[in-house]
Amino acid sequence: MVTMALSIIFDKGCNPMPVSRWIKMAFHRLINQFYSRWPQPIPVRKRFENVHIISHRGEHDNLSLIENTIPAFDRVRDEGVWGIELDIQWTLDHQPVVFHDTTGRRLFDSEAEIRLLSLSELQTDFPLIPSLEEVIDRYGGSLHLMIELKKETFPDSPRHIRQLKDLLSPLSPQRDYHLLSLNEPLFDRIDFLPSQTFIPIAELNFRHLSAVALRKHYGGITGHYLFLNNTLLQTHHRQGQQTGTGFIESENCLYREINRGVDWVFTNQAVKLQRIWEKKRVADGNFAEASLKN
Repeated sequence: MVTMALSIIFDKGCNPMPVSRWIKMAFHRLINQFYSRWPQPIPVRKRFENVHIISHRGEHDNLSLIENTIPAFDRVRDEGVWGIELDIQWTLDHQPVVFHDTTGRRLFDSEAEIRLLSLSELQTDFPLIPSLEEVIDRYGGSLHLMIELKKETFPDSPRHIRQLKDLLSPLSPQRDYHLLSLNEPLFDRIDFLPSQTFIPIAELNFRHLSAVALRKHYGGITGHYLFLNNTLLQTHHRQGQQTGTGFIESENCLYREINRGVDWVFTNQAVKLQRIWEKKRVADGNFAEASLKN
């Protein structure tokens, strides 16, 4: 009922009105608390094997581990997590770097704008911020890369498109990476990839973007688990598309999404959820082995 009501109120076939960050955080916290207390049946092993856990900006608390950094990504790779979500911004000298914000204010208490710094200046002032090239070299082929493009800083420049093409050339689209964006029209600028590589991110406009993804033959769609209802999920699966939901934080919520058949689980708790996944897989294996002996 909550999902239906919010969909009716906000989903008008266009982007919703901006909602302040603190309201979003409070809303997500409330919903996560509700679903964490809602007991779910443990999924069968096949369901577990069909879901992939994706670490949102790497394992981070932004104190000892900073988001979108090599230590944050190393942590999830070492735990066997399937993929990472990362954001890119562009420097003054047209180099893509892995960072979410346009300035260093939130993470580094600096007003410096990424777009006004060269790559060398950025790496001097903020050595934790890696280049996209560094991330691809280190994790390409071993972690699935979910690369989010930003409307406000992604330039409409053939030079930048060529650079992105060159950096991604060692990898295979869809197998090794997908491109994500909250601003779906950005995908029209990227002419070197098949449409199945693109995954729009929905907020309160899930129905609208779902229709767009189906019409343009994208690889699927992702967004908050509250707004991806089972009808939409099954519609995309029937068309051979994949679905992702975030931000899953609890065991019960993980089980709910696995039971629903979601393909990708985006989370800020990837290490914890990966350990739950592994524990279930091992337990099922031991049960199967014991059954054969009996």
